[in-house]
Amino acid sequence: MNPDVKRRDILRAAMAGAAVYSTVGHAQSTWPSRAVSLVVPFPAGGGTDAFARPLGAQFTRLSGKTLVIDNRGGAGGTLGAGIAAKAAPDGYTLFMGAVHHAIAPSMYPKLDYDIERDFVPLILVASVPQVLVVNSKKYAGVDFKSFLAQVKSNPGKLNYGSAGSGTSHHLAGELFKQQTRTFITHIPYRGAGPALNDLIAGNVDMMFDGLGSSAAHIKGGRIKALMVSGNKRSAAFPDVPCAAELDLPDYNVTTWYGIWAPAGTPADVQARAIDEISKAASTDEAKVVWAGQGAEFANLRGPQFDAFVKGEVRKWAQVVKASGAKLD
Repeated sequence: MNPDVKRRDILRAAMAGAAVYSTVGHAQSTWPSRAVSLVVPFPAGGGTDAFARPLGAQFTRLSGKTLVIDNRGGAGGTLGAGIAAKAAPDGYTLFMGAVHHAIAPSMYPKLDYDIERDFVPLILVASVPQVLVVNSKKYAGVDFKSFLAQVKSNPGKLNYGSAGSGTSHHLAGELFKQQTRTFITHIPYRGAGPALNDLIAGNVDMMFDGLGSSAAHIKGGRIKALMVSGNKRSAAFPDVPCAAELDLPDYNVTTWYGIWAPAGTPADVQARAIDEISKAASTDEAKVVWAGQGAEFANLRGPQFDAFVKGEVRKWAQVVKASGAKLD
């Protein structure tokens, strides 16, 4: 090859590489250059909102660009997920999903999105342990072991309320039944609020609830916590034993919340989004909110979050299959 031609080819390659580097650097330094929409696939005021809105406030304060909360409730959180999956992959539409979206593939046979194919996982922002709660008057003197003995000696006579068929509350109960080899009647409600109200009123015996929504009622003495899931006690309720202490080492159920971007979002924008969201969730203001909900900032990023979600999808698919759980 002519040396002059070779030199020109090398120069062109170097210039092309510099152009790519310049473009990436520019994207890294300018995102976000305008408001970012965070699709929350549940109605305003729900559990996801309890984390999304404080997170949005801190993101806005630190980045100088507004994080707009876009509530798109319906179909157990799958409607909003479908909308977010079809958004432009430019980093200006993000999606805040939850444990429900790891359950949905097993409960909804005709989803118009795939949580693993149509999204890229950014960061797990909150993890709240499930808690087994009972009516405090009906079960005033019981602990977990004596309560479990009652359940085992009265198959089918005790019941548990849930936020509806196919929800994490429902399947947490089914997993509990599988691991304790018990039979408890499931009573689905249209939301966690009505189920919790009936538990407080004594119309149902127990509930498997996210610690965040039960915390105020536990502190107020209206319901009693017998167990938190997982292998460690909650800092918010250090006197309540964890599942591992109660011979249920595999009962690890959390209500978790994470953020995704539509598939195809540039890698540099993903990295910037992860950093900005992590900064927002790490502020003192956010920590106060998280602690009040009994939550932890898990801070699983990218591949770690992806592996976590895949594990949750597999776990809940097995629970659904074994229990025969179906939507109403």
